[in-house]
Amino acid sequence: MRIIISPAKKMLVDNDSIIFGQMPEFIEDAKSILKYLKELEYEELKSIWKCSDKIATLNYDRIKNMDLSNNLTPAILSYEGIQYQYMAPGVAEESELEYYEEHLRILSGFYGVLKPFDGVVPYRLEMQSKLKGDDIDSLYDYWDNRIADKIQSESKCILNLASKEYSKCVSKYLDKDTKFISCVFGEIKDNKVIEKGTYAKMARGEMVRFMAKNKVSDIEEIKNFDGLGYIFREDLSSEDKFVFIKSEE
Repeated sequence: MRIIISPAKKMLVDNDSIIFGQMPEFIEDAKSILKYLKELEYEELKSIWKCSDKIATLNYDRIKNMDLSNNLTPAILSYEGIQYQYMAPGVAEESELEYYEEHLRILSGFYGVLKPFDGVVPYRLEMQSKLKGDDIDSLYDYWDNRIADKIQSESKCILNLASKEYSKCVSKYLDKDTKFISCVFGEIKDNKVIEKGTYAKMARGEMVRFMAKNKVSDIEEIKNFDGLGYIFREDLSSEDKFVFIKSEE
């Protein structure tokens, strides 16, 4: 089984807690993207990032000085988003970190796909970013089926805990014999399942942590997840979608 999750916009450098394990699978592709980005002016990059001047200045300086081979941080410690906070890799036991490394894959517009201990540097590049290069325009087209093929070569059972922006890099190219299950973490409002972004991110992180703590190897076992007050609802679920509803307080 492989678990796919999205990256986070905010990143940090931490090469003291855990030493990175290896370079990313698609490092040569990341170098090509970086070469393209380095050729762009500040306003062009800001247009791609769609962010404030403060954030654009930080990331412009990062791009101009970026070295993909030095001062690397394990990917799982580099991302600072809500999902990663609830995964809490910084306080995970060794056996849990080993579970992450084997089963967890982080999707990335810049790196393609990452194992938790792949060495990375801070970057800002969302998968849906519109580029304007001759060779690189849409990142979806650039990566094409390679991310999906890599993950499917490792396992024919994929648990999707990524956003739609990233999960479609995989779901679009699935083999017929690949099982692809998505999780929904929501509430019942007016007889409809409503999923709220922040709470969903928290639950996705808790789910990954739950799987690592319990060494989950069978996809059916995740139905036992009850973190943050969520309970699996068989009546709302299907073969390829597991629905968890937050209990009323």
